[in-house]
Amino acid sequence: MSDQTPNASSLVNTVRGAAENFIGTAWVSLVAPPGNPTDCVVGYVTFEPGARNNWHAHPSGQLLVVTAGAGYYQEKVQPAQLLRAGDSVSIAPGVVHWHGATATSLFAHYAINPSASQGVADWLEPLTDEEYQAAHQGS
Repeated sequence: MSDQTPNASSLVNTVRGAAENFIGTAWVSLVAPPGNPTDCVVGYVTFEPGARNNWHAHPSGQLLVVTAGAGYYQEKVQPAQLLRAGDSVSIAPGVVHWHGATATSLFAHYAINPSASQGVADWLEPLTDEEYQAAHQGS
């Protein structure tokens, strides 16, 4: 048995997603914050209807696990995928993408980011309204 004390967090701080990275209102709870022993950052993100994040990529990839509502995931130059509770997406390192709620539903997911010491996200330009509307047309 290990003599290490478990690193437990009883309070999860929920904050509004940074305006420079999100369009609309999103709430982010860090379930496993940076600097934890696993080097894995886990956030629980809730998007209000119509909210989404900017185009971005993850140096070490990301796993999304959808827990509620309906939303979209889209990689650059690929069609958007409609996601619902129970769906998951494994995103390869460096793949430029966005995700967020549909216009009529909230959307919540766990965002699991491995090897966080190498960086969590590289934020890019905002998703345009035209790109967001096209996601609704294609699904």
